[in-house]
Amino acid sequence: MGWNKVAIVGVGMIRFGELFDKSYDQMIEEAYLAAIEGVDKGITPKEIQAGWYGTARGFLHGQEALGGASLTGSIALAGIPSTRVENGCPTGADTFRNACLGVASGVYDVVLALGAEKMRDKSTTEGLLSRATQGHPIINRGETAPALFTFYAVRHMHEFGTTKEQMALVAVKNHANGALDPYAHHRAAICVEDVYKSPMVAYPFNVLDCCPQTDGAAAIILCRADLAAKYTDKPVYVAGFGLGTDYLHFHEKKTFTEFAATVSAAKQAYAMAGITPSQIDLAEVHDCFSIVELIDYEDLGFCEKGEGGKLVERGETERDGRIPVNVSGGLLSKGHPLGATGLAQLSELYWHLRNEAGERQVEIRRGYGLQHNVGGMGLANAAVTILSNHTN
Repeated sequence: MGWNKVAIVGVGMIRFGELFDKSYDQMIEEAYLAAIEGVDKGITPKEIQAGWYGTARGFLHGQEALGGASLTGSIALAGIPSTRVENGCPTGADTFRNACLGVASGVYDVVLALGAEKMRDKSTTEGLLSRATQGHPIINRGETAPALFTFYAVRHMHEFGTTKEQMALVAVKNHANGALDPYAHHRAAICVEDVYKSPMVAYPFNVLDCCPQTDGAAAIILCRADLAAKYTDKPVYVAGFGLGTDYLHFHEKKTFTEFAATVSAAKQAYAMAGITPSQIDLAEVHDCFSIVELIDYEDLGFCEKGEGGKLVERGETERDGRIPVNVSGGLLSKGHPLGATGLAQLSELYWHLRNEAGERQVEIRRGYGLQHNVGGMGLANAAVTILSNHTN
């Protein structure tokens, strides 16, 4: 059952936050060294045959020609093939997907997937939020990230009766989880009233319904599944993955109550893994805004359409619930440095599937974890990855 041609044998990340004291290269180096040190039986840098580097850095800093050598030059791996990946919010997850394909092709035995982002070194007017929605001079005029997602929030509220309290419960849950995560940007518990009292950004989102702008880096070492025993007795396997797309412009979309790209990516990943949503033990999903997590529940098959708000109300996505979601704190608490986000989510799954997540550890019954991102220009692309601690 499942694809299981590639294994994860080491992961590493740095604490996310406003890292003005760290350079871009320092972040990359620390995440890389943590991944090397995380390989149970050891690994030498010379065993890494290729690298994939996820970042929106060139886009954010007006350096669109930024290449993969920016990774290998930073961590003394110059000489090996290295490819830069940029694919909106799923950049980190797509970096991982491409690294998997490099191994599964038979060309490489051991590779590195690393993602990093500096979101806070430039002001809003110079950095991400001023550039992320650039495009058509009329269609995209005045768009901001919160405003784009409000289309989905108000429509979901209208069609299914989803409430601001249900959205606030997502933020409360994820901040409680983030308080236990040493890698999270925000590590303080909040209550529903705190969400309501935080400043309004774009109805129905208050500040605490929104993820912070965050710096961070994360790295994963992968190898051929049949070589995993050389590096660890507890490998985690890539059971399946999917990458979906939707129409780019909002006037072309068919619905504002689901993310079509997520639905497509999830179908691909479940089919590749040979499982159904009911077999997932935990999920790290995209929650850049609180409504997104509720819609994710539905798009990923954790509940019926329109039932996302009720799922969080019933506590089914808590750490001890039926399907724990965003035990790391999610983007709302841990943060969302684009190139690193997906790889950090996958690292969280890796620790849980190996029963190494400490206070955050959830019960692993079936041996599957799911990772998900959605976003990019027009919120038109999504990635879903399924990991497993077994091959059958």
